[in-house]
Amino acid sequence: MRRTVVPLLLVAVLAACGADPEPPVAAAPAPAAQETGGGVNTSPDQQRIRAQKVDAIAAQVPPAIAADGKLLVGHSGEGAPPLGFLADDDTTYIGVETDLAQLVADVLGLEYTSEISSWENLFVGAKSGKLEAVFNNVTVTEERKDIYDFATYRVDQLAWQVAANSPITTIAKPADIAGLKVSVGSGTNQEKILLDWDKQNKDAGLKPAEISYYNLYGDALLALKSGRIQAYFGPNPNIAYNVAVGKDTKIVGTASGAGPDLQGLIAAMTLKDNGLVKPLNEALNTVIKDGSYQKVLDRWGLGNEAIPESQINPPGLPRQEG
Repeated sequence: MRRTVVPLLLVAVLAACGADPEPPVAAAPAPAAQETGGGVNTSPDQQRIRAQKVDAIAAQVPPAIAADGKLLVGHSGEGAPPLGFLADDDTTYIGVETDLAQLVADVLGLEYTSEISSWENLFVGAKSGKLEAVFNNVTVTEERKDIYDFATYRVDQLAWQVAANSPITTIAKPADIAGLKVSVGSGTNQEKILLDWDKQNKDAGLKPAEISYYNLYGDALLALKSGRIQAYFGPNPNIAYNVAVGKDTKIVGTASGAGPDLQGLIAAMTLKDNGLVKPLNEALNTVIKDGSYQKVLDRWGLGNEAIPESQINPPGLPRQEG
């Protein structure tokens, strides 16, 4: 079996936020993988990093879930490298989410099995109990906590992407986008952040940004590379992967997907009060401490999205008004 790899970029997350489930931003088609000396393995032969069973944690798994010896994990089939996407065989589902789910299942002494569905059905499946856990870049929100329990495993991060030859080196504050031609997805949390920055600039007497909207990330990329826009603001994982494989753009800044007042967090999701969230949390903290968690994130170029400790049901994005 031929193994193909793509270059790895150690930069860092797709903000699946909001009160109601909404699909992730579609990723642009990944450039063809190239044979190199190292990088991200996109072949079906993943040789995943594995963890050891911890009996004390495995014993906490509710009997109804442990009975078949499997952990059924839901992932979305939309395909967003490096989160979850099809390998070179166009059949095997791979990515950082599958790797982390495998680690957790190992600690729990369960066989990791997956079900690929639509974004919306991940929530339906978890609510019904059919899916025992969901690892799919789900952001913790206060409204979601009414129905689901969460064990965190990554920060929710956005990124600023510019052309590789752009003179722009840093975008970290509102003044950095004054007068720029920028793009963002409509109806997203990053749009809210961008519009707030633009308002701050106008109030300060700075030039407003020229904002363009594209439904597809691929269209925004074409605009960026052709010079129609100077910067794109979107989910970091998609951008980090595109930067790594394309080599014709770069990241010049990151921001919390929850805005300036809260660090958004990505978490494993399970049905509220089904008894699984505590062993999920303890399994995640086990792999964080033994280093296998960091190896997985580094493997997919998302090393600086790591958290020092998994939390259960931390403060989430605030409830939507109305």
